[in-house]
Amino acid sequence: MPDDDRPATGLRERKKARTKAAIQQHAMRLFSEQGYQATTVEQIAAAAEVSPSTFFRYFPTKEDVVLYDALDPVLLEAFRAQPAELHPIKALREAMWSVLGELPEGELAVQSERDTLIRAVPELRARMLDEFAKNLELFAEIVADRVGRRPDDPAVRTVAGAVIGVGISAWYTAGPGAEPRDFLAALDASLAHLEAGLPL
Repeated sequence: MPDDDRPATGLRERKKARTKAAIQQHAMRLFSEQGYQATTVEQIAAAAEVSPSTFFRYFPTKEDVVLYDALDPVLLEAFRAQPAELHPIKALREAMWSVLGELPEGELAVQSERDTLIRAVPELRARMLDEFAKNLELFAEIVADRVGRRPDDPAVRTVAGAVIGVGISAWYTAGPGAEPRDFLAALDASLAHLEAGLPL
Protein backbone atom coordinates (compact mmCIF):
# COMPACT_ATOMS: atom_id res chain seq x y z
CA MET A 1 0.00 0.00 0.00
CA PRO A 2 1.37 3.46 -0.87
CA ASP A 3 2.31 5.56 2.13
CA ASP A 4 -0.24 8.22 1.15
CA ASP A 5 -3.07 5.69 1.52
CA ARG A 6 -2.17 4.54 5.03
CA PRO A 7 -3.51 7.52 7.02
CA ALA A 8 -6.80 7.38 5.11
CA THR A 9 -7.09 3.64 5.76
CA GLY A 10 -6.37 4.17 9.45
CA LEU A 11 -8.96 6.94 9.62
CA ARG A 12 -11.59 4.71 8.01
CA GLU A 13 -10.85 1.90 10.45
CA ARG A 14 -11.11 4.25 13.43
CA LYS A 15 -14.39 5.64 12.13
CA LYS A 16 -15.77 2.12 11.70
CA ALA A 17 -14.67 1.22 15.23
CA ARG A 18 -16.38 4.35 16.63
CA THR A 19 -19.58 3.56 14.74
CA LYS A 20 -19.58 -0.02 16.00
CA ALA A 21 -18.99 1.13 19.58
CA ALA A 22 -21.75 3.75 19.31
CA ILE A 23 -24.26 1.18 18.04
CA GLN A 24 -23.42 -1.15 20.93
CA GLN A 25 -23.62 1.66 23.50
CA HIS A 26 -27.05 2.77 22.31
CA ALA A 27 -28.22 -0.83 22.17
CA MET A 28 -27.15 -1.51 25.75
CA ARG A 29 -28.84 1.70 26.93
CA LEU A 30 -32.10 0.73 25.23
CA PHE A 31 -31.93 -2.82 26.57
CA SER A 32 -31.53 -1.38 30.07
CA GLU A 33 -34.40 1.08 29.63
CA GLN A 34 -37.01 -1.09 27.93
CA GLY A 35 -35.74 -4.66 27.99
CA TYR A 36 -33.96 -6.84 25.46
CA GLN A 37 -37.05 -8.40 23.90
CA ALA A 38 -38.89 -5.08 23.56
CA THR A 39 -36.01 -3.37 21.80
CA THR A 40 -35.86 -3.60 18.01
CA VAL A 41 -32.97 -3.26 15.63
CA GLU A 42 -34.79 -0.29 14.10
CA GLN A 43 -34.86 1.48 17.47
CA ILE A 44 -31.16 0.81 18.03
CA ALA A 45 -30.29 2.09 14.56
CA ALA A 46 -32.34 5.24 15.06
CA ALA A 47 -30.71 5.94 18.43
CA ALA A 48 -27.25 5.49 16.89
CA GLU A 49 -28.26 7.61 13.89
CA VAL A 50 -27.54 4.87 11.36
CA SER A 51 -29.79 2.90 9.03
CA PRO A 52 -30.90 -0.65 9.87
CA SER A 53 -28.80 -1.87 6.94
CA THR A 54 -25.75 -0.19 8.51
CA PHE A 55 -26.56 -1.93 11.80
CA PHE A 56 -26.52 -5.29 10.03
CA ARG A 57 -23.20 -4.51 8.37
CA TYR A 58 -21.67 -4.30 11.83
CA PHE A 59 -23.81 -6.86 13.68
CA PRO A 60 -25.47 -9.76 11.82
CA THR A 61 -28.13 -10.14 14.55
CA LYS A 62 -29.43 -8.32 17.62
CA GLU A 63 -27.72 -10.96 19.73
CA ASP A 64 -24.35 -10.08 18.22
CA VAL A 65 -24.57 -6.48 19.43
CA VAL A 66 -24.48 -7.81 23.01
CA LEU A 67 -21.94 -10.59 22.47
CA TYR A 68 -19.41 -8.39 20.68
CA ASP A 69 -16.45 -7.57 22.94
CA ALA A 70 -14.06 -4.91 21.66
CA LEU A 71 -11.41 -6.26 24.05
CA ASP A 72 -11.13 -9.62 22.26
CA PRO A 73 -8.62 -8.47 19.60
CA VAL A 74 -6.66 -6.56 22.25
CA LEU A 75 -6.42 -9.69 24.38
CA LEU A 76 -5.37 -11.70 21.34
CA GLU A 77 -2.55 -9.30 20.57
CA ALA A 78 -1.45 -9.30 24.21
CA PHE A 79 -1.29 -13.10 24.11
CA ARG A 80 0.82 -13.06 20.97
CA ALA A 81 3.17 -10.50 22.55
CA GLN A 82 4.01 -12.71 25.55
CA PRO A 83 7.56 -14.13 25.72
CA ALA A 84 8.00 -17.23 23.57
CA GLU A 85 9.29 -19.31 26.47
CA LEU A 86 6.00 -19.05 28.39
CA HIS A 87 3.65 -22.03 28.26
CA PRO A 88 0.43 -21.05 26.41
CA ILE A 89 -1.64 -21.17 29.61
CA LYS A 90 0.82 -18.91 31.44
CA ALA A 91 0.92 -16.60 28.42
CA LEU A 92 -2.88 -16.39 28.49
CA ARG A 93 -2.90 -15.58 32.20
CA GLU A 94 -0.33 -12.82 31.72
CA ALA A 95 -2.27 -11.42 28.75
CA MET A 96 -5.53 -11.39 30.71
CA TRP A 97 -4.05 -9.41 33.56
CA SER A 98 -2.28 -6.97 31.24
CA VAL A 99 -5.52 -6.17 29.40
CA LEU A 100 -8.36 -6.80 31.84
CA GLY A 101 -6.57 -6.16 35.11
CA GLU A 102 -6.01 -2.49 34.27
CA LEU A 103 -9.45 -1.63 32.89
CA PRO A 104 -10.98 1.62 34.19
CA GLU A 105 -14.10 1.30 36.34
CA GLY A 106 -16.33 2.56 33.52
CA GLU A 107 -15.20 -0.20 31.17
CA LEU A 108 -15.56 -2.78 33.92
CA ALA A 109 -19.15 -1.61 34.41
CA VAL A 110 -19.85 -2.14 30.70
CA GLN A 111 -18.43 -5.67 30.89
CA SER A 112 -20.58 -6.38 33.95
CA GLU A 113 -23.69 -5.01 32.22
CA ARG A 114 -23.13 -7.21 29.17
CA ASP A 115 -22.55 -10.27 31.36
CA THR A 116 -25.75 -9.65 33.35
CA LEU A 117 -27.79 -9.34 30.17
CA ILE A 118 -26.27 -12.48 28.61
CA ARG A 119 -27.11 -14.50 31.71
CA ALA A 120 -30.68 -13.16 31.86
CA VAL A 121 -31.73 -13.80 28.23
CA PRO A 122 -31.99 -17.48 27.20
CA GLU A 123 -31.05 -16.94 23.55
CA LEU A 124 -28.00 -14.93 24.58
CA ARG A 125 -26.93 -17.67 27.00
CA ALA A 126 -27.22 -20.22 24.20
CA ARG A 127 -25.22 -18.04 21.83
CA MET A 128 -22.59 -17.57 24.53
CA LEU A 129 -21.97 -21.32 24.49
CA ASP A 130 -21.57 -21.10 20.71
CA GLU A 131 -19.00 -18.37 21.29
CA PHE A 132 -17.07 -20.65 23.64
CA ALA A 133 -16.97 -23.27 20.87
CA LYS A 134 -15.67 -20.69 18.38
CA ASN A 135 -13.06 -19.60 20.89
CA LEU A 136 -11.82 -23.19 21.14
CA GLU A 137 -11.01 -23.11 17.43
CA LEU A 138 -9.40 -19.67 17.68
CA PHE A 139 -7.32 -20.59 20.73
CA ALA A 140 -6.18 -23.82 19.07
CA GLU A 141 -4.92 -21.75 16.14
CA ILE A 142 -2.98 -19.25 18.22
CA VAL A 143 -1.55 -21.95 20.51
CA ALA A 144 -0.45 -23.91 17.43
CA ASP A 145 1.22 -20.82 16.04
CA ARG A 146 2.96 -20.24 19.36
CA VAL A 147 4.38 -23.76 19.69
CA GLY A 148 4.99 -24.44 16.00
CA ARG A 149 2.40 -27.19 15.55
CA ARG A 150 -0.82 -27.63 13.60
CA PRO A 151 -4.16 -26.49 15.07
CA ASP A 152 -5.50 -30.05 14.70
CA ASP A 153 -2.59 -31.52 16.67
CA PRO A 154 -4.24 -33.54 19.50
CA ALA A 155 -1.99 -31.96 22.15
CA VAL A 156 -2.81 -28.45 20.93
CA ARG A 157 -6.55 -29.16 20.88
CA THR A 158 -6.36 -30.71 24.35
CA VAL A 159 -4.77 -27.55 25.76
CA ALA A 160 -7.28 -25.35 23.94
CA GLY A 161 -10.22 -27.47 25.05
CA ALA A 162 -9.04 -27.52 28.65
CA VAL A 163 -8.68 -23.73 28.71
CA ILE A 164 -12.15 -23.22 27.23
CA GLY A 165 -13.57 -25.73 29.70
CA VAL A 166 -12.03 -23.78 32.56
CA GLY A 167 -13.53 -20.60 31.12
CA ILE A 168 -17.02 -22.12 30.93
CA SER A 169 -16.73 -23.51 34.45
CA ALA A 170 -15.55 -20.17 35.85
CA TRP A 171 -18.34 -18.29 34.06
CA TYR A 172 -21.05 -20.55 35.46
CA THR A 173 -19.45 -20.67 38.91
CA ALA A 174 -19.24 -16.87 39.13
CA GLY A 175 -22.99 -16.54 38.64
CA PRO A 176 -25.01 -13.37 38.10
CA GLY A 177 -23.71 -10.14 39.58
CA ALA A 178 -20.10 -11.24 39.95
CA GLU A 179 -17.67 -8.35 40.01
CA PRO A 180 -15.46 -8.44 36.89
CA ARG A 181 -12.23 -8.26 38.89
CA ASP A 182 -13.41 -11.08 41.17
CA PHE A 183 -14.29 -13.17 38.13
CA LEU A 184 -10.89 -12.45 36.58
CA ALA A 185 -9.14 -13.52 39.78
CA ALA A 186 -11.21 -16.72 39.96
CA LEU A 187 -10.53 -17.51 36.30
CA ASP A 188 -6.83 -16.90 36.77
CA ALA A 189 -6.76 -19.21 39.81
CA SER A 190 -8.52 -21.93 37.81
CA LEU A 191 -6.08 -21.54 34.93
CA ALA A 192 -3.18 -21.72 37.39
CA HIS A 193 -4.63 -24.99 38.72
CA LEU A 194 -4.84 -26.30 35.15
CA GLU A 195 -1.28 -25.15 34.45
CA ALA A 196 -0.09 -27.02 37.56
CA GLY A 197 -1.54 -30.28 36.21
CA LEU A 198 -4.88 -30.31 38.04
CA PRO A 199 -3.63 -31.55 41.45
CA LEU A 200 -6.36 -32.69 43.85
